[in-house]
This record gives sequence, C-alpha cells and structure tokens, in this order.
Amino acid sequence: MNVDPGRHFHALARLTVSIRLAVSALVLTAILLTAALSSLLWWRTAEATSRQLAATINEQIVAAVRKEVAAIVDEARAAHTAIRTLFLQNVLDTREADKREFVFLSQLQSQATISSVAFGWPDGSFFAAHKLGDRRLEMMEISLTDHPGQRRIDEYDVVPGDIEFANRRFEPTEFRVADLAWFKTGLAAEEPQWFRVSNHPTGERPSIAFAGPIDVYQERQGVLAIIIEYTRIARFLSQLEVGRTGAAFIFDGSGELVAAPDMDADELHSAREEQKLLPLARLALAQAGDQGRKEAWRSRLASHGAAYEVALTPLPFPGWSLATVIPEAEFLGPVETTLRRLIVGLAVGAVLAALVSAMLARSVIAAPLTRVVGELRHVEAFALEKVRRHPSRLKEITSLSGAIAEMAAGLSAFRKFIPADLVRSLLRQGVEAKPGGTIQELSVMFIDIAGFTGLSERMGDRIVPLLSGYLDAASEVIVADGGTIDKFIGDAVMAFWGAPQPQADHALRCCRAALGCRRAIEASGLSDDFGQPLQIRIGINSGRMLVGNIGSELRLNYTVIGDAVNVASRLEGANKSYGTQILIGEATECLARGAIVTREIDSIAVYGREEGFSVYELIGLAGEGDGTAGWIADYERGLANYRARRFAAALADFEAVLNERGHDRPAELMRDRCRQFATVAPDTSWRPVAALTTK
Repeated sequence: MNVDPGRHFHALARLTVSIRLAVSALVLTAILLTAALSSLLWWRTAEATSRQLAATINEQIVAAVRKEVAAIVDEARAAHTAIRTLFLQNVLDTREADKREFVFLSQLQSQATISSVAFGWPDGSFFAAHKLGDRRLEMMEISLTDHPGQRRIDEYDVVPGDIEFANRRFEPTEFRVADLAWFKTGLAAEEPQWFRVSNHPTGERPSIAFAGPIDVYQERQGVLAIIIEYTRIARFLSQLEVGRTGAAFIFDGSGELVAAPDMDADELHSAREEQKLLPLARLALAQAGDQGRKEAWRSRLASHGAAYEVALTPLPFPGWSLATVIPEAEFLGPVETTLRRLIVGLAVGAVLAALVSAMLARSVIAAPLTRVVGELRHVEAFALEKVRRHPSRLKEITSLSGAIAEMAAGLSAFRKFIPADLVRSLLRQGVEAKPGGTIQELSVMFIDIAGFTGLSERMGDRIVPLLSGYLDAASEVIVADGGTIDKFIGDAVMAFWGAPQPQADHALRCCRAALGCRRAIEASGLSDDFGQPLQIRIGINSGRMLVGNIGSELRLNYTVIGDAVNVASRLEGANKSYGTQILIGEATECLARGAIVTREIDSIAVYGREEGFSVYELIGLAGEGDGTAGWIADYERGLANYRARRFAAALADFEAVLNERGHDRPAELMRDRCRQFATVAPDTSWRPVAALTTK
C-alpha cells in the first residue's frame, strides 16, 4: 500500500489532460458566480424596493378609502341631525309635504354620497327622496289612506343650480315600511343607529342606513333614515388608482362584498361583481380569518402563474374591511426585463472570457504539464531511470517537475523492499490506497492454537519456531484455496474469501481451507512442550460485511468488518465450550450445503448478541464417506427432541451417539442438559438457545 503516491500522480496526469477546460471552467465560474451574486443582490434590492412601493401605494389607497368611508358616515349623521333638528324645532312638520320634499331634496343635492332620505310614520305610511343617478331625482310616497297599495312617484331633472319637475305617476307596490328592520327597531329606539338594508320600494339594492326616531313634543312622529347604496361606494373605488391593473374591494363583517370598482354603478345601475381580482381578495379574507378584520394583514398570493400583493385593512365603519390586490408584475416586470438583458450580456461575456482563457491555458499551462505527465507515466510503469526534470515559465510547474524527479529517486530505493510486480498487481486489481469499502457477501475464517497463552508462557522464545511452522502451514493452505490473509494476531490467523477477486463459491472454498488447515497441522508433526500434537480451533461465518481499505490516511489495512465477522470470531471461541475444532455459521452451511458434511451442534447466542442462531460442526467434504451418517442423524434427532422439550427421548438419542462414538463432547454436553431438564423441567419462558458468556 506504500505505492499510493504513484496512484495520486496517475490521477493527476489524467486531470492535467483537460487543464484547458479546467482553467476555462474556473474563469467562467468566477465570472458567473460574481454575476449571479451581483444579480441576486440587485434583484433582492429591487424586489424590496418594489414591495415597499406596493406597500406605499396600499397605504395611500387605505387612507383615501378610510377618509371616504368616514366622510360617508359623517355625511349621513350630519344629514340625519339636520333634518331631525328641523323637526324638533317645529320648523318642519312631518306632514307638511312641500317643506318636507324641499328639505329632503336639498340634503340629496348637498350630500353626494347619500342615495335616499326616507321617513316612515307609525301608521305605516312612507315617504322618500331618492336619487336616480346624477341627473334625476324622484319623490315617492306610499299612503295607507290616499291611493292605498300604490306608490306615487314625482320625478325631477337636475339642472345647474336647480331641479325641474318632469312627471308624476302611480305604480302598484307591495313595499311595507313596517316590515323593515330599520323602521321597527328605530321606532322603538332612543338614538339613531346603523342598519344593513336591501329592500327598497325600487327593488333589491344593497345599502346601509342611518336610522332613528323623530320625536316632537315627546310624541313619536316616525323614523327618519339616511340611506347610502353600495353603488356610490363602488363608483368611488373605481376612481382609485391601485397601480395600473390592481383593484380595491370592501367586505362587511360576514365576508359579503360591499363594493367593487365600477364607474357606471349608481342608483339605476347595480355594481358589477365579475371582477378578475375578486377571487384573490376573497381568498385573502378566508386566509386572514378574524385577524384580517381586526388589524392590518398582508400576504403574497399566486393565481394562474402570477403573483399578487394582497392587503386587508379594517375601515371606520363597523366590520368593514378593505382588500387591495396589486399584481407584482407591475413593479417587478421592468426589473425582470432588465435582469434578463443582464444575464444575456453576462453569458456572452463569459463565453468570450472562456475562449481567451482556454487559449492562454493551452500555451502557458497545458503544454508544460503534458511533458510532466510523460514523466508521471514513467513513474507509473516504475521506469524510474527515465524520469527527467522539465523547466517552465511557471514556478509551480517547475516545482512539480522537480518534485516528480525527487520522488522517482526515492522510489528507486523503495522498490528494494516491495517488488515492482507486486505493486503493479495491486494497481491492476483497482485497490486504491485510500479509506473506503463496499458491502459484499463474503466468508471469513478465524484460526488459533488451543491453549496458546499457557504454551507461550511455558516455552518463552522457543515458541517462535513452533509458531512459524504453524503459520506457514495454515497460510499455504489458505492461499492455495484462493483466500486473502487479512492479518496475523499472535497465534490467530484471519482470512476471508470473495474479495478482492469475486468468488461465487467463497463459502465452500473457506470450508475446504479449514479442513485443509486441520490436515496440514496434523501432518506437520508440530507438537507442544509436552509432546502432544498441536491442536487448533477454527470459526467460519458468511454474510454481508464491509470490505475495503480500513484505517487512516497514514496507515490502511485491506480487511473486512461487520457483524458477520464478529460472529466468526465468536464461533472460533465456541469450539472450546463444545470440544470441537471447526464450527461454522448457518449462513455458511446454507451456501455450501450439499458439498460439505456437517452436523447441527446447537442454537447459541454468542457474546454480545441476544438472538440465537444455529451452529454447525464441519465434519468433512461430501463424498469422502467415513460412515458418519448414522451418529449425525442420531445427534440431530436428539437436538430436535431437545428443542421440543421431549428431554427423555433426546437423552436416548444422545446416549446412542456416545455408544457409537465412545467420546463426543457435544453429545455429552447435551446429555447433561437433558438429564437436568428431565429432573426439573424448565419454565415456559425457556428457549433452546445456549448463551455464551465469553468471547
């Protein structure tokens, strides 16, 4: 793995082939990034300014509408007070038709926002002066004594400074003032108040009325009402400039539309409600809820791909709210146009700058670096004697060329320790010298010497020849079966199959190597200090594990890690408990099934894990035929009875194994368990899983 510098230089050589593109990209990126940041800052500033302008326009509109609504309220109160005073001072009698008509008409002419002045008597008679647009007036009277069931109408034309009688007519009517809320409430009230009115002698006309009782000499004469139709407010809204295409709307406390902009609306023509921006105003009213009726509320809403600034503001009239809708395009449209032009200009400039930078990069940087790349190729091939220095006008390239020459000199000494063919082999396999790895399904094996701790203490430095012979024998078998030796840890050998070269039969290879190691150690004649043959223990497991370069940037180890690796290590130690030599996990047994001979030993939970899994003893390879089928079947039948809590039957099966084999530590262990449980049955929470308490 110490050939990492060569691989880095190899990557560098590949990078410098496109140095012109790299330099051009850097220049282009710098230009575009600067332009983007500048444009973004400019856009944000323009957007903030535009929003502020929209807020200012909205404030001006709100001020105008509030002033108009206040004026409407004040005019209605003033008109009511003036007429009421004439009645109270007995200057005018409610039954004096001529004077009454003159006073009512004068109020209509002097107060532009008033639509009607009406009076209702306790007997149900009714009189009103009503505007018919700006050029005509009408007097109407409904009497319960004269012409009952009919409405007398006198029409007047408005001329400069005066009015002229036009005609009189009678029309049938079903209008009854006594049925109206403003009349019934006003007749019983002490002070005038506001009412919402829709029913008029002329038909349905949404309006508000300021109505209250008229008392003369403490005798109630009737109810006087000053009526303002919503059409008058609609005409006022149409005169407001809400941007170029914006609009303003007034809603009452229940969310009903009071007025929308309409220049043609008057007492003869109803206001149009088919407004393009009205749905947005209603949406804003729904989103704001009660908050929008109590305090100012603003939001940005979208409709059909366009954005709008929408504001709600409470008005002086109780429950009324003003909604203004202004398209953002009115303010941001010019900004977007300018921004598009700026982007086009920047794109053209960036392309030109990239072309110029590419030409400079080719002559000043690319050509010298091409020569340096040639030297890196020599380093890659370990033809270190061919490496030369190349001067350049750029200080950095000169330094790089010198560094490569010095590196080649250093590697010339380094290859005395690691042969060049080994380095090339690692490079061909694509094992890069950097931390990283992948998850793969592999098989891993752990081998160690039984009782090695005591053996090494007794033998001291005499253990070295014994250990070397053992490691040589195991390593030779592992390599022969295609295994990768991971590491030596004292007497332990860790190896794995399936990487770096893929091996579809990695589990079988691992099992074959384990059996081969056992035979090799037996055939080697290695013995301990007591002259006893050297005994080994092997644990094997398969599964998904992380394989790759594990470590730091300073030192790496091509190894495997993961839960499956830990289980293999625990299985090696479990041999001590079961008196076996080779234990394999259920994943390995499943992958190699049919090619190996095994017996299921037990279900165990290794140290560090709570859940159990099946463990198998590796007996040999299939087809070797040593007459093991009988006692393996007896053992596994006993294991099934044991798990089913049939301890007496299991005891008989394990005794049969011992009778046939004479000595079998797993059968002895299971026999002792069955005897214990046959005497004292385990509780219902018992599981046939043996927990190993040590590693």
